[in-house]
Amino acid sequence: MKTRTESTIELDGAQGEGGGQILRTALSLSMLQGRPVRLVNIRAGRRKPGLMRQHLACVRAAAAVCHGVADGAQIGATDLHFRPGAIRGGDYEFRIGTAGSTMLVLQTVLPALLRADTTSTLALEGGTHNQMAPSSDFIADAFLPQLARMGAQVSMTVERHGFYPAGGGRVRATVTPAALTPLALHERGNTQGIDATVLLRNLPQHIAERELDAAAAQLTLRRRQRLDLPSGTGPANALVLTARFEHVSEVVVGLGEHSVSAENVARATCDELRTYLAHGAPVGEHLADQLLLPLLLAGGGSFVTGRPSAHLETNAAVIRAFGAADITIAPDDSDPQRRYRVAVTAS
Repeated sequence: MKTRTESTIELDGAQGEGGGQILRTALSLSMLQGRPVRLVNIRAGRRKPGLMRQHLACVRAAAAVCHGVADGAQIGATDLHFRPGAIRGGDYEFRIGTAGSTMLVLQTVLPALLRADTTSTLALEGGTHNQMAPSSDFIADAFLPQLARMGAQVSMTVERHGFYPAGGGRVRATVTPAALTPLALHERGNTQGIDATVLLRNLPQHIAERELDAAAAQLTLRRRQRLDLPSGTGPANALVLTARFEHVSEVVVGLGEHSVSAENVARATCDELRTYLAHGAPVGEHLADQLLLPLLLAGGGSFVTGRPSAHLETNAAVIRAFGAADITIAPDDSDPQRRYRVAVTAS
């Protein structure tokens, strides 16, 4: 996956899962190492290859944070040459211009800002709840608490929720540079219960009640609530299930869609959470690949997850390509058929 031309890392975006994660992780590592990266075949595994608006927002955000240069940064581009400069903290505002994910932009620049020279504030506009991207609920309740356990000082506030296709969400985050310590996340700890929340805007209230009733029929809920969002552009509906444990939380979000019943939204969301509950490992599918870069910053660490996803394998491959860490993914002795131990050792 890697060749070296002088000091430039070259990556093929068609490798692994072939999506935008290769681009985002490469940008993060390029900033951290101060090393140029050239990507070809960007998002070759997607129906519409190349940079979409939210990916272009990630590139521009990375360039702003490190005063870098991005040759080829335009909509539809499949090749990109990114040359980083010095990482600098400060006040930044990034507008995606569509309902593209604000959370993916945040995750792209977060590792660099944790190594910046001063505290940074970010204002991000776009989507907060997107298909194929972590929601703001997931980042707030699953991802950031693990960073806090490692010593990171990151706060985030959702000022407006943004849904496809209207977007219009706005998120503020504050990142204070900090030295992270290794994390060992091998057990969930005591069960604290499952919470269900329905986000609703410009839609009948019975949709929320039906989703909550359907979820309660399939899972034992500790708490259920409806959050009526302020009037805004376009309708919005999401069912958020949060399974809380002593050491970790898993957040699963089902987005309402035209012609999909509230009951089917709830059924699919509950099925996804049950998949997590069944394997017993603390780290869910999506949190697994997102923890790799923080563990790298911490100098190492390990966690136990379910069967490795293509995203996890691909993210690990990009990190190895930069020579940044040794990452092993192997069956865990506690349940070799369903659980895997991921260990990160920084180079």
